[in-house]
Amino acid sequence: MTLIAGRYRLDPARAGGGGMGDVWGAVDERLGRRVAIKFVRFPDDVRDQRWEARFRHEATIMARLSHPGTPAVHDIGAHDDPLRGRRQFIVMEYVEGAGLDDVLAEIGPLPVGWVASIGAQVAAVLDAAHARGILHRDLKPANLMLRTDGSVQVVDFGLAVMHDPALTKLTRTGELLGTESYMSPEQVRQEEPTPRSDLYALGCVLHELLTGRTLFSGPTVFSVMRQQVSVPAAPAARWRTGVPAALDELLLSMLAKDPEDRPASAREVHERLMPYLSETAPLPGFTSPAPSPARMYAVAAGRTGTGGAAVATPAPLDGDGFSRGDLHRARRRADSLVRESRYAEAAAVLAEAVVPASRALGADDSEVLGLGVHLADVLFDGGDHLGAAQAFHQLAAQLGPGDERAFQVRMREATCLLHLGDTETALRLMRELLTGELRVSPEDDLRTLELRRQVGELEHAAGQHEEARRTLTSLLGDLTALYGSGHPATERVREILAGL
Repeated sequence: MTLIAGRYRLDPARAGGGGMGDVWGAVDERLGRRVAIKFVRFPDDVRDQRWEARFRHEATIMARLSHPGTPAVHDIGAHDDPLRGRRQFIVMEYVEGAGLDDVLAEIGPLPVGWVASIGAQVAAVLDAAHARGILHRDLKPANLMLRTDGSVQVVDFGLAVMHDPALTKLTRTGELLGTESYMSPEQVRQEEPTPRSDLYALGCVLHELLTGRTLFSGPTVFSVMRQQVSVPAAPAARWRTGVPAALDELLLSMLAKDPEDRPASAREVHERLMPYLSETAPLPGFTSPAPSPARMYAVAAGRTGTGGAAVATPAPLDGDGFSRGDLHRARRRADSLVRESRYAEAAAVLAEAVVPASRALGADDSEVLGLGVHLADVLFDGGDHLGAAQAFHQLAAQLGPGDERAFQVRMREATCLLHLGDTETALRLMRELLTGELRVSPEDDLRTLELRRQVGELEHAAGQHEEARRTLTSLLGDLTALYGSGHPATERVREILAGL
């Protein structure tokens, strides 16, 4: 096996590649750790100094960004390849996981909660990048890696730009960079990209994750680009039932042709996605239910008060004079605390705002309800599953059975109950949700199928083996008819039945 720079031992087979390079797994023999090495790949294998400069630029961008949602850069150098000549390389953190293009190919459309989680994580990375003047310019499923703990890494910054005159010269005038299926209209027109160009690309990705189909497709690259410029995006609900209306509205705003009509920032996208972060049961073959060490660390840090002192919950304010601006400020302050893993303080900030917001704006106001969901999510993410379960239960009662958000918060309540070890109550709640869903959707609807699987697995976990066998046997027949016997979802249910 080839040794690079006297320390990096390459794997025998290439791991992958992006727009500008080939990626190999390797072992850093000096530090004994797994790394990834990306070698520059020239167009037509002809050395290009401008291309090399852009490759070095990628390393500069990634090193400046330094975010948990992007691979860390360890080293940069050049290697004399006897077959291909001198090639520059970047040594990066090795990301264990799968590209979202592979996840889509295996599983198809993802649950709403997974789409929201992926979108919110990517938006958090974009918020950090945009704050440093960095635009990615090539967001697409293949450049988003899903790790086994459910976290997402944004990779391949080869086409990214910074607002740096020396770096913008790396792109020739009239040179079109990006991937047509995720390219914003202004990029197609070769206009100056902005942070909202990345939001358009993220909208294309999330639409695809929800529907299982590329937003715009056609026989040629030109036909896809023409649609990006002139054809309005169709709602995701046209291709999939059960998409929350407000989530669809968010996606359509991200996919607006005029950048000024899109959300103002990646942070706004993050905040608007967070209420839908539910239904994140493990994705078979891709994620694991085992607790993530990173999440364990974040939960512990978030529940530790400053100086070791307990964080007191402030007394509720009076509703007089409370405004929507106060509500938005409370949510922004809580988000800032969450980013520092200070979950208990974030929950206290939101709890302080709930009562005056309800008095001033009305308990059934959409933004007040969103504030309640935000509080419940922060409690859950901070490890207070009992408090979160109570908050989600109260929200479900406020929203009523006909509200799509009620379904989402009851799913979250069931997840909290499972974390608390109350499998039987969680099973009862899931059965109620399934019964309600079957009143409005067929048995082979994607969400109904997922609910049936979860009910069967909970019956198994609760020791109700006969009920589990009946539920999963019926589900196996429907999955086989819909996807075939070799699909991961079908195989997952078959394996559970074999265990019974």
